[in-house]
Amino acid sequence: MKVFVTGATGFIGRHLARLLLEQGCQVRALVRSDKDLTALVGLGLETVKGDLRDSASIRRAMEGCRTGYHVAADYRLWVKNPREMYESNVAGTANVLDAARRRGMERLVYTGTVGALGIPKDGSSGTETTPVREEDMCGPYKHSKFLAEQIACRYASRGFPVVIVNPSTPVGPGDHKPTPTGKIIVDFLNRKMPAYLDTGLNLIHVTDVAHGHMLAMEKGRAGEKYILGNRNLMLKEILHMLSEISGLPEPKVRLPLLPVLGAAYVNEALSRWVTGKEPLIPLNGVRMAKKTMFFDGAKAVRELGIPQTPVRRALEEAVDWFKNHHYVH
Repeated sequence: MKVFVTGATGFIGRHLARLLLEQGCQVRALVRSDKDLTALVGLGLETVKGDLRDSASIRRAMEGCRTGYHVAADYRLWVKNPREMYESNVAGTANVLDAARRRGMERLVYTGTVGALGIPKDGSSGTETTPVREEDMCGPYKHSKFLAEQIACRYASRGFPVVIVNPSTPVGPGDHKPTPTGKIIVDFLNRKMPAYLDTGLNLIHVTDVAHGHMLAMEKGRAGEKYILGNRNLMLKEILHMLSEISGLPEPKVRLPLLPVLGAAYVNEALSRWVTGKEPLIPLNGVRMAKKTMFFDGAKAVRELGIPQTPVRRALEEAVDWFKNHHYVH
């Protein structure tokens, strides 16, 4: 069976493509002409040049594909021109869903994010049904993914068989870019984290996330959301675990939020109006850290059977991979 995939050059998408190929699927990946395809070398998938902003290229790439996974997203904590992010994440999602409907695709899994879901004010874990408002979205990434998810929900309400998965924070090997979470690990290993701003995250092994996508295709109910997560941890706990794994000392200084937030505003202004480069302290990253991003992935475990690999193993594999691929100096 031929399967259409966007985002195969990314962290989750590459692991998903590999698993699909191992299952005997033919994978056709939509890739931008300017994308580095190093991460795909040796996988044996078919690549087709195209762009999420070009609906015609998506329709051409989907030809002959019965099912699809829309994993691609512009994931950055800072972007000089937010319009680019909305074009990829919002308009791009609309283009993929429209093309899938026109092609008569049997089923499509859309990759959202827990960042577009609600967070209880009492500090408990969010679920797929926790109330959320558009004004709760912090920064263009979360806002654009919130709007994209609404588009997926509208297609589902009109009868198109789309299933929504909301990964939490994937960690593990193969984080080429790396992701913002991967950068935390790399900075820790390179002794560039003398202090920390404590926040809470839900971690999950990236391979479990890839399996979760395939299980959502097989067992997920159209129009439903599934949180793909595992263990809730404070950043201090994550750093302690990294210290045990690597043998490096963990940072002891916990920074207060308000001074860091003030410095982030200054960095944001300098980046936007002077340097044009990503700030050292991303404002949206600090604003996100104000909330504890704890989530409950029980629905995906119960209905889909998503694996729950120990988070410590995911961190161990991430540390080994970064060391073996020269991210650690």
